[in-house]
Amino acid sequence: MAAKLAPLDGGAIKTSRASLIGGIAVAIGVFVLWLALAADLGLRGVGSAILGGAVSLLIGLWIWRADL
Repeated sequence: MAAKLAPLDGGAIKTSRASLIGGIAVAIGVFVLWLALAADLGLRGVGSAILGGAVSLLIGLWIWRADL
């Protein structure tokens, strides 16, 4: 008879304070790099900044929710 493996924390997604701070830091870093790369490619403008903000927000949320 095989034993069933179960995670110790019940399998719930952890959202610790450290993960939240890390997600915010990563989002800021991604946004700064996005703006630098966009400027280097000559894509300056509000549209590029808004798109970069959206991408940064999504990556920051993913880092926070995935507890990376």
